[in-house]
Amino acid sequence: MRLVTFREGRSRTARLGALVEDDQLLDLTAAGDAPAFASMLALIEAGPEAWARARALTATAQRDHRLPRDENPLLAPLPRPPQMRDAMSFHLHIRQSNLGAAKLRAMASGEPQRMAEYEVMAASYELPAIYERQPVYYKANRFAVSGPGDVVHWPRYSRVMDFELELACVIGRGGKDIDRVAAREHIFGFTIFNDFSARDAQGVEMGGRLGPAKGKDFDGANALGPCITTIDEIGDPYALRMQARVNGETWCDSSSSTMHWKFEDLIAHISQGETLHPGEIIGSGTVGGGCGLELLRFLQSEDVVELEIDRIGVLQNRVRAAGGEA
Repeated sequence: MRLVTFREGRSRTARLGALVEDDQLLDLTAAGDAPAFASMLALIEAGPEAWARARALTATAQRDHRLPRDENPLLAPLPRPPQMRDAMSFHLHIRQSNLGAAKLRAMASGEPQRMAEYEVMAASYELPAIYERQPVYYKANRFAVSGPGDVVHWPRYSRVMDFELELACVIGRGGKDIDRVAAREHIFGFTIFNDFSARDAQGVEMGGRLGPAKGKDFDGANALGPCITTIDEIGDPYALRMQARVNGETWCDSSSSTMHWKFEDLIAHISQGETLHPGEIIGSGTVGGGCGLELLRFLQSEDVVELEIDRIGVLQNRVRAAGGEA
């Protein structure tokens, strides 16, 4: 199933749906007619029996409950997740983003000596040992979610706009101290995550060695969508093509196969001594080459960012600087 949250055209209420054709969706809230179908989170929390019923309804795709997709805009599949975490699982991204940030600092200094120091660093850079020993993650702002087609309004304190191309898993079955071997059984499905980043703010605050704050914590910064593809239909989650386009130009064309720490590793690590709950989202971290910082290319106001991942679809957002068009 490719499950969505959409705004019903007449009532404007948020409802649960499933994409049944490119131009149509099934209103599962109406077709299911039960509390488990009131929302995406309600369905996930209801468990396997409700999931099986949703699958059966989607397979029959009752015409009475079909709606044209263009008249019923999609929202973030989980507009307010119970929790969001974002990991750093692609080692190429870690290497390239650290070097990109170092080069930006050297260029901003205007000092030839700083540029020479950067060249030495680039030649001898070694991945910090922590990234080989264990997964690393931070908790994101679950209230700062945007969805397909939303305009992300850039905060006034930032001038350096960036995107991040990520795959995210959605927890279906909760648990604590989950064994890695059983971890996949806890995944409900996958979605696309654009972790928008204010690089100038992030560059300052990371010197505090606590993790990202205002560099990633502003309204709409966590874009999700366009759907959640359930794990039974995703195939191999580590064989998905991942692409990023800005104004139609391809900036990244990579694959989830380059993920060092897999979602099973992340779930086993995060759940140590801590209960995971249905509906929680875990981001993979940025795929190598999947952000402007690595390419030393950044977004401009009114740029359109499209992230595409096999079997999930395309997540499109426009960025708008403070004081831009209404």
